[in-house]
Amino acid sequence: MPIRLVDSCTARQLPWKNGQGVTLELAISPPGADLGNFAWRISSARVDSDGPFSHFPGIERSLALLSGAGLRLYLPEPVSLDPGNPVVSFAGERDVRAELLDGPVQDFNLMSCRERWRQRLEYRELTGEDWLDCSAVLFIYCMDGPALECLAPDGSRWQLTPGQGLLLEAESGRCRLVSRGASRLLLARLEPVLA
Repeated sequence: MPIRLVDSCTARQLPWKNGQGVTLELAISPPGADLGNFAWRISSARVDSDGPFSHFPGIERSLALLSGAGLRLYLPEPVSLDPGNPVVSFAGERDVRAELLDGPVQDFNLMSCRERWRQRLEYRELTGEDWLDCSAVLFIYCMDGPALECLAPDGSRWQLTPGQGLLLEAESGRCRLVSRGASRLLLARLEPVLA
């Protein structure tokens, strides 16, 4: 698959599964899949009020905080998603309720079918240069700060400004990232489950 630049400003807007909000769909597999038959999905949503999360049986979820003070998630044990703990993972079939800590937040959501994929969502701060090993699926998302310069394994060069991501699928090798200041980013990785 070709390397693809994804911009949250032009992402498809879809209602939440429970109908209580709207999500920006950044990437989904297979293309054209919906909430009932995706293999993996990457999205972002604004949370304006307290309430329950949608149920996704058989799905692993990882949630990151993009902006705002954060959320308290009841899994049912309370876990904070805030600047000090910017990523939380949980099973999609769990009963999860969220409470805003201090006003609306924007989140980032990685979901995958656990029978087919193993996922990992990592928050990182970058000043200068770093090299990333590619995985079956790698999504690099620029949260804020200076633009990220990306040199992909195929030699192509990309620039990510805040709110943009780079989707690399089935690329082998390493990706070089450069920030001319202090950039905050998320790395979403997916590897297939071996039979």
